[in-house]
Amino acid sequence: MHVRPTPPRQLPAQDMAAMDQAEGRAQRLTYGIGAVVGVVLVLLTCLLCSRLLF
Repeated sequence: MHVRPTPPRQLPAQDMAAMDQAEGRAQRLTYGIGAVVGVVLVLLTCLLCSRLLF
């Protein structure tokens, strides 16, 4: 006796435009945070180097 599995469910429709907008916002946020962290690291490096030289 062979048991046949039930067919897979139908997935809900996806709003691709909304997904693209959300991805764009997330990417801008990530780049913004990265830029802020980069500026802080450069400032800390400059501060450390100035303390070592003077």
